[in-house]
Parts: sequence; C-alpha cells; structure tokens
Amino acid sequence: MEKSKAIIDAHNVSKIYNPETIPVYAVNNVHLHIDEGEFTALVGPSGSGKTTLLNLIGGLDKTDSGNIYINGIDITRLSAGELINFRLMNIGFVFQSFNLIPVLTARENVEFIMLLQGTDKKARQQRVQQLFREIGLEDKIDSRPAQLSGGQQQRVAVARALASKPRFVLADEPTANLDSKSAANLLDVMELLNREEKMTFLFSTHDQRVIERARRVITLVDGAIASDVSATPVLQTTER
Repeated sequence: MEKSKAIIDAHNVSKIYNPETIPVYAVNNVHLHIDEGEFTALVGPSGSGKTTLLNLIGGLDKTDSGNIYINGIDITRLSAGELINFRLMNIGFVFQSFNLIPVLTARENVEFIMLLQGTDKKARQQRVQQLFREIGLEDKIDSRPAQLSGGQQQRVAVARALASKPRFVLADEPTANLDSKSAANLLDVMELLNREEKMTFLFSTHDQRVIERARRVITLVDGAIASDVSATPVLQTTER
C-alpha cells in the first residue's frame, strides 16, 4: 500500500460548548484529510465552525472527542509544553486579529519566530528582507504595528506566518482587511510558496478572491462538513 501523504488527518473530531446544559457542536464529528502541498479553503456561514476547526488543527484549542494527526503525530495526546514546541517548528498561523506584538517593529515581529527556532542572524535578515519585498512593505519594515493600517498589519502577520517556512499554514480570513491589489499580491506570494516549497495552506474564509484561488473547497454547516470538492482555480494576473 502506498504511504499516505497526509500532513493533516482529523478523525471524528468534535468540539462541544455547554455540554452539561444545551450542547452546541461548534465542530461535529469531522473527518478531514489534507495532503502535503494542498491549497484548500474552508468556507461556510458565520458560526459554521471554520475558525474553531482551524484552532483545533493548530493545537490552540482542545478537542472534546476525536484525534488530529499532524505529520503522523497525534497532537491531541501532546502535553502543553510539547504542543508549544510542535507548533513552533511546524505550523504558521495567520490570525484574523493580527496578534502582532505592539512593542516590536514590523521587522522584529516577522523575525521573532525564527529567533525562537534558533535560526542564525544572516538567514533571518535575508528571509525578512525577501518577505517584505514580496508583500510590498519594504518602506514600513521598521514601523511599529500602531503606525500601520489594518491592511498593512495583516500583510505583516502573513509574512510572520511564512517566515520560518512552516510545513503548513493555517490562515483565518487572511485577506479580510485588504484591498483587491494587496489581497492579490498576498495570494500570489502564498501560491508561489505552495508551488515551489510545497507549503500546505488551509484557509478559513468568506472571501471570493481566496475561494477562486483554492484548489479544494470544503464547506462547513453547523460544525459538520457539508461538501468537499476539488476546484479549478481562476487564473490571476497581478500588477505589482
């Protein structure tokens, strides 16, 4: 039998709120298999469980039942310390609320994960310069988050997620605060990394611009997978 290429394998995963009174299934018995190199969008109405499922896969929240395997490791069985280290070395996160560190510059925010990983100074500097070039914010590299617009902060947050070349990236509404050109440029960067480095991307999104680029679209309704279809991405041409 051919060895599975799965980078994410979720089995019977549920997350339940108010289990002792009126249970609400934020995620309801989800089975999900994501292979290395996929570019996948999770879609569905607000409250459908998209962000909760991303948080469970990223180990930011705990399942009430089921198991989640990342690169063959069951993260639901890791201790808190093991989980922190695992996330650091394997997963890039793009949060809807940015989560940039306010006292650090944009450069320092992007560099921070690589610093924790022990990446040497020259490699950190080269990677940061490359990413700021690609996201079009070279002139803001030494600005602090409060000096940046919401869209600029989002681009820095995406650069931070990509900086350490993680095995996969979990992105919660990564283009929500961006104009059309900025969103297209960011998606270009992500698609380039996806193609050239086989970096896996899983998006939670309402944005048609992301959905049109995805090669697989998974629809959640009331915490359960309602459909899972392969898609043909819309060819994009972006003027920089």
